[in-house]
Order: sequence, then C-alpha cells, then structure tokens
Amino acid sequence: MKQPWQTAWPERISYGLSDAADNLVFQMMTTYLLFFYTDVYGLSASAAAILFVVARLADVVESLLIGIMIDHTHSRYGKSRPFFLWYALPYVIFAMLTFVTPNFGATGKLAWAYVTYLGLGFFYTAVNLPITSILPTMSKNEHELTLLGVIRQFFGSSVQIIVAVFTLPLVAFFGHGNQQLGFLLTIILFGIISLALIWNTFFQVRERFSQPERAHQSLSEVWGMLKKNQPWIVISVVILLYWLTTAIKNQTTIYYFKYLIHNENLVPIVNGFTFAALVGVVLIVRASRRIGKKRTMLTGILVAASGQLILASGAELQNLPLIFGGTLINSVGNGLIIGLVSIMIADTIRFGMSMGIQAEGILASTDDFGVNVGLGLGGLVTAGLFHLSGYTANHAQNVATQHMITLNYAWLPLALYVVMFVILLFYNETRLLAAINDQK
Repeated sequence: MKQPWQTAWPERISYGLSDAADNLVFQMMTTYLLFFYTDVYGLSASAAAILFVVARLADVVESLLIGIMIDHTHSRYGKSRPFFLWYALPYVIFAMLTFVTPNFGATGKLAWAYVTYLGLGFFYTAVNLPITSILPTMSKNEHELTLLGVIRQFFGSSVQIIVAVFTLPLVAFFGHGNQQLGFLLTIILFGIISLALIWNTFFQVRERFSQPERAHQSLSEVWGMLKKNQPWIVISVVILLYWLTTAIKNQTTIYYFKYLIHNENLVPIVNGFTFAALVGVVLIVRASRRIGKKRTMLTGILVAASGQLILASGAELQNLPLIFGGTLINSVGNGLIIGLVSIMIADTIRFGMSMGIQAEGILASTDDFGVNVGLGLGGLVTAGLFHLSGYTANHAQNVATQHMITLNYAWLPLALYVVMFVILLFYNETRLLAAINDQK
C-alpha cells in the first residue's frame, strides 16, 4: 500500500535550511581555510598539512562518538533533533574563533590554529550529522524521503555556491585591503545567519518513526549489523572519495588562478559556474524514479568526470572558456552525486532496521566521516605536495609547483571520479529495496 506523506512545506524548508546553515561555515573551511592559513594567517604549507592530518584523525573519532551519542540520547525531543539546540551556539563561536588572527609568536599562532580548528571540527559534526540521521525518522514514504533529501541538498548547494562566489568580494568589502579583518567579519556574518537557521530547524522538524525496541542497541549488536550492511559500506567509500575529490580541487582553485593565471579575482567567476549543481540536484527526483538511485548517481559521476576532463584540458592550455565550461558540466554531475548521499544513507539505515537494529546515529556518521576524512586527506595531499614542490606563499612559483597546482586542480580529481564509479558498481540496490519493502 502506498504510504501517505507526513511532512508539510514549512518543515521541509526548515529541514533543508539546516544544511544551508552548516554550509555557510563549511564552505569557508573547504575552499578558503588552507589559503587563509598559508597566505593570510602566516602558517607554512607543511604546518597546515600536519594540522589537517591531526584534525582529520580527530574527526574519525568524533564522527563515531557523535553517532553513538545520538543513538544513546533519550529526550522528549527525540534522538537527533536536540543536537541542533545544544550545539549550534558553540559551533558558531568556534567558526568565528578559527578566523581570528591573534598577534602571537609562531608557536602561539600554531597552537591557536589547532585549538580553534579542532573545536570547529567537533561542533560541525555535532550539528551536521543529525541532519542525516533524522531523515529516515521523518517519514516512511520512499518518495517523500527523496524529496526531503533533494530539498536539503538544493539549499546546501545554493549556499555553497553563494559562499564560493561572494566570500572574496565580502572579504575585500569588509577588510578594505586587510584580509585578516575581512575574513573575520565575513565569518561573523555567516555565523550569525547559521545560528538562526540551525535553531529554526530544531523548532520546526519532528522525529515521527522511531522503534524503541530497536533504537538503543549495544555496540556489539550494531557492529554485527554494520558488517552485513554492504550498501552502507559501499556508499561510505563513495562519500569519502567524493569529498577527497572536492577538497583537492576546491582548495587548489585559488592557487591556480593566483599563481598560474595571475588573477585571483577570477575565482568568484569560476565558482559561479558551480551554480549548475542545482540542475543536477533538481533532476534527482525524476531520474531516481525512472532508473533508480544507483544508476542516477553513476550517471552523475560520468557527467562530472566528463566536465573534469574538459576542465583539465583548459587548465593545461590556460584556456578560460574550457575551464568555465568544464566547471559547469562537472557541477551538474556533482549535483546528482551529492544530492543522493543523504537519501542513500537513509536507505542503508532502513536496511539496518530490516535486520532489527535502528542505529541511525552510527550509520549516518559515515557522511560526516567521509566529509572530514576526505577534506583532511585533500588538505594533506594539497599542502603536502605544495611543500615538496617548494611552494612559497605570495611569491612567483617555480615550475615544479606550477605543475603540482595543475595536477591537483585538474588531473587528480579526474582519476578519483573513475575510482568512485568502479566502487559504486558494487552497491546492491536490489537487495536493499527488497529488504526495506518486506518491513512494510
């Protein structure tokens, strides 16, 4: 029997705005934090690389810890929902502190970066992971869950684009040539908006479908389910590879245009073409109904890889039309990929429930785990290769560094799309849907 729809538009919009709120800060971290550390704050590329490694090792633990905390939360608000209330304010405070530039010595500046960035990583996980874990509890309707996931990604991608396009102009506007002040005032603006949106999500969304007898199982029982949840394992690897790809390319964009094109003012323009990701996100509802979620994501990877190949050709030739066109096509594919992530994780949570375990916290932690580890490895790869090639901030770069920048911006992401496609072929969607439907 067809399931009725349980959510109304105010709740759907509020759910989607939660991802918009997180991305106001998250996109700043993804795209500009490495540049901020090396060219504004004054850390060396090697020090930044080590910081990213340490932070990502911490995030591995944090993702699992927050997932366990969600699965063991007993409150009148539910398991996931109260995290929006409890952790939004410290998340925003640490976001602002991360872009403060105290007048310390080299050791003090590095210590400040560690404390603020590690704190930001923990609280980001605390407010972002519940967005994924709460989804399968909001409705039992397959198409409604897809719609909610698409709305979430539409708002999240929209804000990613807004931040990517307008951050540097805002930094210039607020700073009047002082990038330290400009970055700080920009993150304060983003943080205030983020706080309001996260708290709005808490007040508007509801957890409707939780099964108490399955909701608080022991870790040993959950671990047994995880080992049998093959779709969850596959999508976890895909998520990690996607964010690794995104981090490597996004973090290198500003370096490519600053040191190879010699015009960093083009960064907001090229990032503007990522608006096409919204096209991919909107296509998900119809495409997933017709060909299924797995084939829709595979199509997205092919489209993204095709765009990346065009971009790579443009990067080698320093041809802006090719770079812009490749970015546009790549972004459509990325929209199809990332728009399906939370939806497919929700399916793996429901698949786990078919095995008698409702562990939405731990299963959803794979999303933040993939984001954090992918970003960390991306930062390590980028900063580490720059260091090995002799990168020097705010100076003309040697030939080896120029080649390394092009490699990171163009060719490594293309290779990772190929690996991503192969891994996703092992996702057993038929078995997953059969198990879910047998529960109804």
